[in-house]
Amino acid sequence: MLLCRPNFFFWTSKQRLNFHLFSTVPNPRLPSPLSSLPPTPGITQIKQAHARTIVFGLANDGRITPHLLAFLAISSSSLPSDYALSIYNSIPHPSVFATNNMIRCFVKGDLPRHSISLYSHMCRSFEVAPNKHTLTFVLQACSNALAIREGAQVQTHVIKLGFVKDVFVRNALIHLYCFVRHGQISDAQKLFVEMPEKDVISWGTIISGCVQNGELEKALDYFKELGEQKLRPNEAILVSLLAAAAQLGTLEYGKMIHSIADSLRFPMTASLGTALVDMYAKCGCIDESRFLFDRMPEKDKWSWNVMICGLATHGLGQEALALFEKFLTQGFHPINVTFIGVLTACSRAGLVSEGRHFFKLMTDTYGIEPEMEHYGCMVDLLSRAGFVYDAVEMINRMPAPPDPVLWASVLGSCQVHGFAELGEEIGNKLIQMDPTHNGHYVQLARIFARLRKWEDVSKVRRLMAERNSNKVAGWSLIEAEGRVHQFVAGDKEHERTTEIYKMLEIIGVRIAAAGYSANVTSVLHDIEEEEKENAIKEHSERLAIAFGLLVTKVGDCIRIIKNLRVCGDCHEVSKIISQVFEREIIVRDGSRFHHFKNGSCSCQDYW
Repeated sequence: MLLCRPNFFFWTSKQRLNFHLFSTVPNPRLPSPLSSLPPTPGITQIKQAHARTIVFGLANDGRITPHLLAFLAISSSSLPSDYALSIYNSIPHPSVFATNNMIRCFVKGDLPRHSISLYSHMCRSFEVAPNKHTLTFVLQACSNALAIREGAQVQTHVIKLGFVKDVFVRNALIHLYCFVRHGQISDAQKLFVEMPEKDVISWGTIISGCVQNGELEKALDYFKELGEQKLRPNEAILVSLLAAAAQLGTLEYGKMIHSIADSLRFPMTASLGTALVDMYAKCGCIDESRFLFDRMPEKDKWSWNVMICGLATHGLGQEALALFEKFLTQGFHPINVTFIGVLTACSRAGLVSEGRHFFKLMTDTYGIEPEMEHYGCMVDLLSRAGFVYDAVEMINRMPAPPDPVLWASVLGSCQVHGFAELGEEIGNKLIQMDPTHNGHYVQLARIFARLRKWEDVSKVRRLMAERNSNKVAGWSLIEAEGRVHQFVAGDKEHERTTEIYKMLEIIGVRIAAAGYSANVTSVLHDIEEEEKENAIKEHSERLAIAFGLLVTKVGDCIRIIKNLRVCGDCHEVSKIISQVFEREIIVRDGSRFHHFKNGSCSCQDYW
């Protein structure tokens, strides 16, 4: 039995009987007042129909009142749950159909806990038995309420009542496992595989669940299986897959989904259009992203926010700010994520005065309280531009305790701008705040390495080892030959390793002829310069670029995804490679996009 007690008032049997007795007597000769309602009526239309039932003497007709609840549950309008509850309480002996629709009304009214309470009351009263629809709706309520314990209890009811093989119930269970019971995506997949019958909702639920839980490649695999089953995907599936392609940075997969949407003649809704805009932006195709955005027939606030953020991460600060101004003229009201995009645009483009202006605008004009992300953008903006002490002052004035990420941002800028003493102070502070985070040790060690304080570098590295903190391995991805290839620094595991390292040698000769000289300040060891150069030239992004030169056509763009911020030397090398090999190279690192072309980078060496 569910442990959750009802938290709203249920009428007693006597109260229901009184309402029943004082209601007007139905007139069977009059037509049903619900027959004129459209499939998804608005709340006003439903209330008008309800009024007609009372006028016609049908207020307590057991065939009509439950259908009023059904119309409320599928209404196109937002739902006042107290109105639905008053209708439900007017029914002397609610049927399972009426109760199911009341459960749905609570879910629609964003009161999922009330749905669970009503189900609990239903189970205790023994007046009507739940059916498969009841269980489907209450499982949905458990998902919405993040009610893990109650969801597990409902699952036992599913088994006891013999509905475990029902496709709708199992879809709801899969959704519960995917979105509420974190870390149990494998259980959801097991439920899915064991389903004797699957509909498009089943496929959509498991695909979106995989995306939600970071199983992005598995989501794409399920989509392939869906195609083999000759089932037509719905829009929700395409949106989920576009999100997966965006996170992975797999442009070819994203293009394939786009092509499928076009071939199946899906209308360009705001949801689908926004997903496409986001995918192309995150896969490095910002021009294509903007092209689609400008031609979307309908845009909602999320469409604008995605485009603003996309332009910002590509370093197109002025374009992002211009789009923000247009966003305002279109009558949209900015929200917190809007200003994250705007402030990111200022940070990536080094627009300090503009950033200060928009931060003030956000709080003073729009009344949006800055969150950690907004402070992060401002600290990043100030520290990158060299206003390191201003960034420290902003952190110290924050109303909430600062996230270590903010201090780490300042520490990185101390390294870049040569604030060694402040960097040492902040580095030690970070190590105290989060002693297991390897990045803090690495940044502090880099400051010492830049100053050639090798003893201090060794001390930091020993401390890192003593505290079981190891540097996160950098990796780079490149999509080629129909799959995604991953490289780590010094990688020798790829099947074409010999060719890749030969290409590295060719690259080395050609960039040296173009005037390249290695910048080895990021190497944290007191070793010979030649050894440092060898260590740098085997960084993961260089291996990925070398592989890209091997497998792509002359003149094709090479697209790389890197989990960490690109180092200064690799940034310089990428610029030179783009010039001597006449290739555009697009790198999405842990901070932003870099478009290397004709010997320069879109970030203008400001990253």
